[in-house]
Amino acid sequence: MEIERALSDLAEVRERLARAERFEGYSGPAAAASGVAAFVAGGVQFAVVPHPPAHAASPYLTIWMTCLAVALLLNYGAVVLWLFGDRGPNARSQFRTAALSIAPSVLLGGALTAALAAHGEYALLPGTWFAFYAVGLFASRHAIPPGALPVMAGFAALAVAFLATPLESVAMSWWVVPLGFGVGQLAIGYLLARERSASHA
Repeated sequence: MEIERALSDLAEVRERLARAERFEGYSGPAAAASGVAAFVAGGVQFAVVPHPPAHAASPYLTIWMTCLAVALLLNYGAVVLWLFGDRGPNARSQFRTAALSIAPSVLLGGALTAALAAHGEYALLPGTWFAFYAVGLFASRHAIPPGALPVMAGFAALAVAFLATPLESVAMSWWVVPLGFGVGQLAIGYLLARERSASHA
């Protein structure tokens, strides 16, 4: 009986420590808004270049780099607002930890995107983006809700599908990026908002 109580107390302590380590600067509404932005960008691509040939990918890149800029502005703008709000002494430390955990995937993903585009390997871009985002989610798994891990697995599965299978032939279609980032960011936004609501309650 005493052993069971001790194990229960240990589990509770671990849960409290996990919550204390959780980075609270990520915004559910901002994540969801970036998911909506991905669907909007998919609609723009559908209207302009629904199935672009790999040798004429300039409009495709323009659409999705613009969407990336909007998503970064939404999500990291929310982080900056959180950081400069009335926060506790651990806020900056949490921010540094979260930033360092995801920075390698962002920087290397950007570098590989530039390299693939320079060599005309545009069909590999969506799979590459999904792969690096999955790595980023895994690296920052202690800073996001545990329910986001299935989302990470979904991004990893999409990365494999579009990098290692014949699905590359449709990789640049208008619906591909919204399938990953539209659905994924909406899911992450929901999980973040649910966790914040539960913690405030």
